[in-house]
Amino acid sequence: MDTGTTHDYLIRLRDVILYERECAKTLDMQGMTEAMNTKEEIVKVLVHIKVIDEEDKPIAAQIRAENRRNAFLFKSALGWIRQTMEFFGQKTVTSTYSAHGYTVASQVNGRLLSGRI
Repeated sequence: MDTGTTHDYLIRLRDVILYERECAKTLDMQGMTEAMNTKEEIVKVLVHIKVIDEEDKPIAAQIRAENRRNAFLFKSALGWIRQTMEFFGQKTVTSTYSAHGYTVASQVNGRLLSGRI
């Protein structure tokens, strides 16, 4: 990573976070990986800075907001994927009844995704 001022690193971090969200929206996994690696490098430099200038505080606040926005996007997407997988894992065949009215276990697996071809 090039040497630079705190301001330069903060601007670069903000831009990388925005780029990461665009990659997520277009499902560009390679771009997201590159953005993640770049963010890690920048954060390793910024972790040593204890106090930032007053003119950099709005940029830091924007970075916090954009990072939270990305986190919400990723959490929402993960929840949607989990719900979809739960739906496809549910039984599609209801229990059957015997001649005496008792429920009988179905012989069919009943899952939309069984793992078998």
